[in-house]
Amino acid sequence: MPEVVLAVARFGFLALLWVFVFAVVGVIRRDLTGARQPRLVATPRGVPLAPAGRPAAEQSKPGRAKRGLFGGGGGSGGGGGAGVPRTLVVTEGALTGTRITLGDSPITLGRADDSTLVLNDDYASAQHARLVPRAGEWLIEDLGSTNGTYLGPTKISAPTPVPLGAPIRIGRTSIELRS
Repeated sequence: MPEVVLAVARFGFLALLWVFVFAVVGVIRRDLTGARQPRLVATPRGVPLAPAGRPAAEQSKPGRAKRGLFGGGGGSGGGGGAGVPRTLVVTEGALTGTRITLGDSPITLGRADDSTLVLNDDYASAQHARLVPRAGEWLIEDLGSTNGTYLGPTKISAPTPVPLGAPIRIGRTSIELRS
């Protein structure tokens, strides 16, 4: 009789181990995919895709699009108020060239469909980071992401002010605040 009990205990332990392995794989899969339907083209939330492959909001202002894409990067913007961030620009990654006009509301970044900027990046979490306006400046805050959020070469761990033109990196995606 003790051999039967030992055999049942072995099989029970093996079954419990496999349940644990499948649970871990499921959690990792949900974190990487964000539990969402796959998209063919990732665009900022609420911005329709124009025929040429750029968001319609960007194509409607050809002068500004040219200056941002071909002109100087962060420091020498045109017009008054050069020190005030007005636009969020994706500089590297699948959404390169995408622009979001900054307002008074926070901007969420991640793979989830309800993010302001939906990132189609394997290294971004579903709710990865948030840009928050406070006292005339913008702060970047990591939302407990798996791979971290970087401001320049530094991994951030608390809400951090973002200077104009400083690269914010989330996985393979890089964004900047510009005036």
